[in-house]
Amino acid sequence: MKTVISGILAGISISIGGTVFLLCDSKLAGAIFFSVGLFSVCVFGFSLFTGRVCYVFDQDRSYAMKLPLIWLGNLTGSLLTAFLELQTRLAPQLTEKAAGISQTKLGQGLLSAFILAIFCDIMIYIAVEGYKSIPHETGKYLAIFFGVTVFVLCGFEHCVANMYYFTVGKAWSGTAVLYLLVMTAGNAVGGVLIPLLRKAV
Repeated sequence: MKTVISGILAGISISIGGTVFLLCDSKLAGAIFFSVGLFSVCVFGFSLFTGRVCYVFDQDRSYAMKLPLIWLGNLTGSLLTAFLELQTRLAPQLTEKAAGISQTKLGQGLLSAFILAIFCDIMIYIAVEGYKSIPHETGKYLAIFFGVTVFVLCGFEHCVANMYYFTVGKAWSGTAVLYLLVMTAGNAVGGVLIPLLRKAV
């Protein structure tokens, strides 16, 4: 239950980052402020699938078995945040912007979604590992800032952020579920790529 609750809190955090991104007229400003999501996750130790999956080969089997629970917790937090926001005056603006973003994400090929998701979690690993390992306080937060801002500006696919976008953009369908699973797989591959290569050198 603690794992699920921590996952829900991470889903809420990332969704709030998605919210500010949707509400910013400037893509650059939106990408910068989106980093509040991973900032919250790292500072408070919430369980975010895209961050935790990076360390799956450094941990035991029980760690790996928690990842689906974390993913479901992230989904729950994203759904909850989007549902509540749709009851507010922000709903029209959020839905319009998210619907356009969702259409772009679901209009690409599955291979494109998978590859962009790989690149996304490479940046997430850089951000999370930077936060964990850089001794200087400023460096820790710059790692989060650069990692998140870059993946957002590049349009890389983050499965948890997309859980939120698909919900507030009212874009859920069988196709959306398929794409989300492919993006999740891509995030997992991207997350473990650098850790595995680092062990090989």
